[in-house]
Amino acid sequence: MVNMTSKWDAADYAKNAAFVPALGMPAVELLDPRPGERILDLGCGDGALTEALVRAGAEVVGVDASPEMIAAAKARGIDAHVKDGQQLDFDGVFDAAFSNAALHWMLDPPAVAAGVFRALKPGARFVGEQGGHGNIAQLRAGLRAELMDRGYPVPAEDPQWYPTPEAFTRVYSAAGFTDIEAWLIQRPTPLPAGAAAWFRTFRAGFLDAAEVPEEAHEEVAVAAEARVAPALRQPDGNWVADYVRLRFTMRKPL
Repeated sequence: MVNMTSKWDAADYAKNAAFVPALGMPAVELLDPRPGERILDLGCGDGALTEALVRAGAEVVGVDASPEMIAAAKARGIDAHVKDGQQLDFDGVFDAAFSNAALHWMLDPPAVAAGVFRALKPGARFVGEQGGHGNIAQLRAGLRAELMDRGYPVPAEDPQWYPTPEAFTRVYSAAGFTDIEAWLIQRPTPLPAGAAAWFRTFRAGFLDAAEVPEEAHEEVAVAAEARVAPALRQPDGNWVADYVRLRFTMRKPL
């Protein structure tokens, strides 16, 4: 979603972040999409994972705040629309909602929860996954330290929402959902292109917010990669990211 740290290039995302939809398949299986269901994919990105919902026979509507990603989703044949997940305007039209690796970019969680609740039919379910408490702590610390050492005006907080299960449950319970289950998953994730490519893909907006010139992004990414190498580069030379995911399921009461 669009905020100061989400700046997406669809081709770059497909090249360096294909693991994101691939690792979202267990959440799709938890959703258990059924033929004929009308499903909202919140933060659908380029539609790579949305296709799994479509293959199950569901009628899927994808939304994302990035015009570039929506264009890529439409190129896959997805019914996709540019829409801010914090300002959903659907009213009781979906049998289920799904979200993978997107909610942590939306910085008004109560607005997201209220919008999803309103979009669902009574008895409908909301299932998905997002970054959880402690997510990418090593990667975030390495980039922040590199920027601070270079004298850039680093934002006081990393503006993503990585909640504990308890904090997540409070937000969605307040919105009216019941039967909420939320849990953390420690998921060291291979980075085939290395940490520098991860920084370029997932923190381009953060670099902009820290006033790093575009021409210096690569240099900063490589330097930050060197900082996190002791923790995240494996003995065989491969890289892993210190991902922590929060997976969840809930229901709108009848």
